[in-house]
Order: sequence, then structure tokens, then C-alpha cells
Amino acid sequence: MALKNNQTLAELQATWIRNGRLEWIGLRPAHRRDIIGTEQATLIAGKGILSDHYAEHTDTGQRQVTLIQAEHLPVIAELCGCDAIRPAQLRRNLLVSGINLLTLKDMVFRLGEALLEGTGECHPCLWMEENLGPGGYNAVRGHGGITARVIQGGKITVGDLLIPENNG
Repeated sequence: MALKNNQTLAELQATWIRNGRLEWIGLRPAHRRDIIGTEQATLIAGKGILSDHYAEHTDTGQRQVTLIQAEHLPVIAELCGCDAIRPAQLRRNLLVSGINLLTLKDMVFRLGEALLEGTGECHPCLWMEENLGPGGYNAVRGHGGITARVIQGGKITVGDLLIPENNG
């Protein structure tokens, strides 16, 4: 399918206005425990984030790391009737700004020293009702971010750029 300026749909889907930026890192030390915010973490290939309880599972599959878009927090807050939502309330590992995370499904991207692949949408869970109140689950629907698997491990730090691999 040819589009304006002879670009194909695949070429358009592989073009970003800018890179993303890592704004927050959260670790889940154990099932149903509070999320701990940190400035730096280590990603482990095929596992997830060191010190996150999901990385301890033998088969972490496609949901090794969860990412949510910073621009969606005010939307979720508005839908919940709250003044603000903290990233830890949404129980995702990484808060990223400046890039539409849904465009990263099936795409490889670099974050700090690590290389990840977007594997799908991160749908809300029952925690949203506990953390955000009645209707929290539905407020997060469509705004829950994405899941990713770690292809190459390495350190990540708040402030690191999220760079799609085929972005120049």
C-alpha cells in the first residue's frame, strides 16, 4: 500500500517523532506487596527485572516487564475522579513519556543498556479496583500500557531514552 510521498504503511509505522524517556522504575518484591520506586534497575535477559518477583518465575514468557505511558496517568485520574494517580498504584514496572507505547508491539527497542521487545497490551487486573476504587479497572482499560520481554539485559536508569531500534 503506497501512501503520500511514496511511503509504505510499514515505513510510517516505523517512524517516530521523538524517542521516549524513562520517568520512573518500580519493583514488585513479592506477590501483592507494595511497589518500590527506584532510580536504577538491572534487566535480565529472558527473565525481567532483578529484584522483581516476576523475574523469579521459571517461565516469565512475554510479560517480563510492564510499561505504562506517563501521558495516560492524568487520563486515568480523570476517569477515576482523582486529582492524581501515582505510577505505583498501577503496578507497572516502568513509566515512560514522549512515545506512544502501543506502537512498540512486536518492535525491538533499547532502554539504557537493555534491549526489549514489545509483546502486547498490558490489561488491567483486579488490583485496579483496590488501588483506584470502584471503576478503577474500567478506568485503566485502554490505558494500561504494554508488556515486553528482555532480549538483552543491562542497567536502566531514570532519564534513559527509549529508542526504537529502527529509528535512524
